[in-house]
Amino acid sequence: MYFSSLIFLFLYLPAVLACYYVIPFRFRNIFLLLVNLIFYGWGEPVFVIIMALSVTVNYICGYFIEKYRNNTRTAKTFLILSVVISLGFLGVFKYTNFITDILRRIPFLSMLPKTNIALPIGISFYTFQAMSYTIDVYRGDTKAQKSIINFGTYVSFFPQLIAGPIVRYRDIAVQLVERRENLTQFASGIRRFTVGLCKKVLIANQMGVLWDALRPMGAEAGVLGSWVGIIAYAFQIYFDFSAYSDMAIGLGRMFGFEFIENFNYPYISKSITEFWRRWHISLSTWFRDYVYIPLGGNRRGVPRQIFNLFVVWALTGIWHGANVNFLLWGLYFFVLLAAEKFIYGKYLQKLPKAVRLVYAMFFVTVGWVLFYFEDFGELTAFAAQLFTGANGVIGHDALSVTLSFLPLLAAAAVGSTPLLRNIGKRLEGSAIYRSAEIAMCVCALLLCTAALVSQSYNPFLYFRF
Repeated sequence: MYFSSLIFLFLYLPAVLACYYVIPFRFRNIFLLLVNLIFYGWGEPVFVIIMALSVTVNYICGYFIEKYRNNTRTAKTFLILSVVISLGFLGVFKYTNFITDILRRIPFLSMLPKTNIALPIGISFYTFQAMSYTIDVYRGDTKAQKSIINFGTYVSFFPQLIAGPIVRYRDIAVQLVERRENLTQFASGIRRFTVGLCKKVLIANQMGVLWDALRPMGAEAGVLGSWVGIIAYAFQIYFDFSAYSDMAIGLGRMFGFEFIENFNYPYISKSITEFWRRWHISLSTWFRDYVYIPLGGNRRGVPRQIFNLFVVWALTGIWHGANVNFLLWGLYFFVLLAAEKFIYGKYLQKLPKAVRLVYAMFFVTVGWVLFYFEDFGELTAFAAQLFTGANGVIGHDALSVTLSFLPLLAAAAVGSTPLLRNIGKRLEGSAIYRSAEIAMCVCALLLCTAALVSQSYNPFLYFRF
């Protein structure tokens, strides 16, 4: 089940919200845990067992870490146990197929059987949430949760379970037991959810259609046609992923929770460093706090800082997927970030803003080529097309397709900036704006519903991670 499906919008969500607000507060977390498990097990019930094991292990380890807080050795043992088991689950289900395929290419290991282990949806996200909990308990940043119901609700909370944001326990510990839902927060949640739904259905899915139309043309698309294609994919992945975060934040508010922001208009960044402060914020800050800083962060010399960056970005790459292209994508950003930090960052700041924007978006867009193509031959072929198209500047078919999508490309470009948000902030105090906002939400929901009826299955891109 996914947020932009008709069954979720018109059956599951209304039923869950109605029941949630009818039952007494003391039973609401039990109810949420139940509906979380139903939501997660909708497509493949067996994966609920894996998540339940993760919840149980980290709950028990968190309990003993706090119990033996004054015995550092014992507390650390339980911390290591929780991290090893959590990463073990992630490693087995996410990386076994990849590692086996590599080993089978070695002549004397070619007889190894090919594995085909299915990836539990959202495992990368809930594993990092569970790990952050035990690490924070060990550090003394939060207290262990006494109720496994509350802890299970935190790990499995369906709004952000599948594709983030990666919510840390310490940020919602109080909300788990003391939240007070109100109409203003609920209305804000509906608005935010509607924004996300529109971004997914009306922009991301259509940018995917454009990308799917231009990509198979190959060199016949021409240089400009290839660039339009990868820019369409850049818009698709941004609007798709940020849409999920918007919808998750909106759903959280409907149930009385406040989640952290996960995107802050990354496509207006003027450096790669700034881009990663604005893109998938919950993941980049997770690696900063639980990997980069513990390794020494910026406190050591330049060689050690470079090593720390290398580790973080290699891990960031393979977190996204079990394939060489994701590792290359992570290392690509490692090189750019290290270069900005130690070589030309201070000179970059002296350039005009427009030049810095073009610089950042050029390298981010090229990075999406590495991210998308898992086959090395296809990757290099498309990368070459960006600079040496065999059909001139743009092929006839590519031009025709591009022109038909030009209004949507313009809408995506505007939507990638804070322009509309800033206009809304200036008008939000007026009565006319409040009335218009309600009308726009209703119209947007009707438009998205009509689009969903006519569209084929389009799950969120980050579900695969």
